[in-house]
Amino acid sequence: MKTSDFDYHLPESSIAQTPAEPRDSSRLFILHRDSDDVEHRIFRDLSLFLRAGDLLILNRTRVIPARIFAKKETGGRVELLLLRRRDELTWEALVGGKGLNLGKLVKVENGPVAEIKEILEGSERLIKFSEAIEPYFSKVGNIPLPPYIHEKLNDPERYQTVYSRDVGSAAAPTAGLHFTPQLLDELIAKGVNVAYATLHVGLDTFAPVTEDDPEEHKIHTEWCELPQETAELINQTKKTGGRVIAVGTTSVRTLESAATLNTDNRSQVAAFTGPTSIFILPGYQFKVVDAMITNFHLPKSTLIMLVSAFAGREKILSAYETAIKEGYRFYSFGDAMLIV
Repeated sequence: MKTSDFDYHLPESSIAQTPAEPRDSSRLFILHRDSDDVEHRIFRDLSLFLRAGDLLILNRTRVIPARIFAKKETGGRVELLLLRRRDELTWEALVGGKGLNLGKLVKVENGPVAEIKEILEGSERLIKFSEAIEPYFSKVGNIPLPPYIHEKLNDPERYQTVYSRDVGSAAAPTAGLHFTPQLLDELIAKGVNVAYATLHVGLDTFAPVTEDDPEEHKIHTEWCELPQETAELINQTKKTGGRVIAVGTTSVRTLESAATLNTDNRSQVAAFTGPTSIFILPGYQFKVVDAMITNFHLPKSTLIMLVSAFAGREKILSAYETAIKEGYRFYSFGDAMLIV
């Protein structure tokens, strides 16, 4: 297995620049794992493919308005992109600007002072604010859209899911962006159960794998939580023959992390809170997830490797080729895929 095995060519015109309006009007590519069959639908048709007794797992993380502008003591402007909070005042961050070395101070515009406390990898720094930055988010924070999106987002809530709650992500769990409250109500009325997990997405999730051998790639750690009530619903669903359907690769990673770490009872999932660095590659045996809803992922990324592990690399690459020909929109604001 090589990283190049997960490469494909995507025309720039296929990268979605704006979200679909309304949310559930995006397209839905149906991929059947047990055959070569595919179907082309609209996301609001999702209820046709779910049945009573199925369990939908949603990641309720909320994106931090983590792009912040500051000034050096010399007056030069710098950009801080907050990635992970270490403690009340200390954050790991990507910094943009020259001379941001150990001990340097920068003043957030209309906010507190931050000091560079440690040099991490590349342009990452450990920074410590003079006071908590969260109360300033509404005034100084900007939603950090991925670099391949060049259009201005007029409504920042369109980069949040309608059920987002737990603030902590550097990027949105984009498979969930297609849901509307009305669609969720329709699914629940049909007898589909809905439960929640949380995984705070780090930007490293979307980074391409640069090593020739993907098994040599070190995936970064992310914080996740599977609540007790969700674990109980999963176990009940499995017992009664329903399917556990993960919305997004973030939900997949949370569920499979909880199952892998539950050594007491391999047949059940237990509640779990803590860091995960699970890296799912082809050959992985899924323990919880029976189906998944996901977007179309970047070439050579850990995410395309994950969906390839679930559906098979050849089927995924063939599906992506078909999706490009059929005019599907790719990446964060793009269309969705249901893999069953």
